Amino acid sequence: MKNRSKTMIAIGAAGLLALTGCTAADSKVGNGNSDKKDMTIAVFNGWDEGVAASELWKAILDEKGYNVTLEEADVAPVFSGLSTGDYDATLDVWLPDTHASYLKEYGDDIVDLGAWNDKAKLTIAVNADAPVDSLADLAANADKFDNRIVGIEPGAGLTAATTDKVIPAYDLKKMDFVTSSTAAMLTELTAATKAGENIVVTLWQPHWAYSALPIKTLEDPEGALAATESLHTYAKSDFTKDFPKAAGWLSGFKMDLDQLQSLEDAMFVEYDGSDYGPVVAKWIAENQDYVESLTSR
Repeated sequence: MKNRSKTMIAIGAAGLLALTGCTAADSKVGNGNSDKKDMTIAVFNGWDEGVAASELWKAILDEKGYNVTLEEADVAPVFSGLSTGDYDATLDVWLPDTHASYLKEYGDDIVDLGAWNDKAKLTIAVNADAPVDSLADLAANADKFDNRIVGIEPGAGLTAATTDKVIPAYDLKKMDFVTSSTAAMLTELTAATKAGENIVVTLWQPHWAYSALPIKTLEDPEGALAATESLHTYAKSDFTKDFPKAAGWLSGFKMDLDQLQSLEDAMFVEYDGSDYGPVVAKWIAENQDYVESLTSR
């Protein structure tokens, strides 16, 4: 199992220019705008759709002449850091439910740059050959899963949704809901599927695990996790002042599920390393029209 807390390594601007066909003049910061050069994007630990989107934007912005740093942190410190200006932006805020409590606390001090995907979903997943297909049947078969549900970080919105909605709706209180980290959950999920063992985990879509591992989402007839979520970019309160051009690009950012899954697969399924730069560069070269459209406005 790969270590998901990786040092994110920059791709050289010259190499990306060659891949995208951009000219040297295009690589100036914002094509001559007044944006500041240094930008710090916060990335939630273990949230790989955010890792993918952040690595993509780091490559794009670095090519435009910015100096982008990606910093991994847990969810609460990211929101706190945005509110104090220690971070400039983050690309993985789930709304309306998953991160609602953080928006209630910090929403007045940060700004929403818009949703870039509106088809995300929280899930409860099991191995593909598990003896149940629905959450409604899980309680009666809890012993077949060692009476455990494997979760992620204790402070995650998915953890709260599982505790407050899923467990009461399906009378799963007799199951032990184990929380630690996304990396630990994925390690257990990988080990169980390889060993042919049953396992229940909290997960979400899109996620590379659905491509890499034989798993399925349990049906949710009570609608405990029914709400479709949107993935938003949030920024510090004065982001538009400091980065007017980049703010326009990020506000217009859209990425559908197929594009996101393709990038995640390239980074986390087809590649087993920590230097995402060349992987993202190759993906950009293969999706050049789409990537160029992100900064065409």
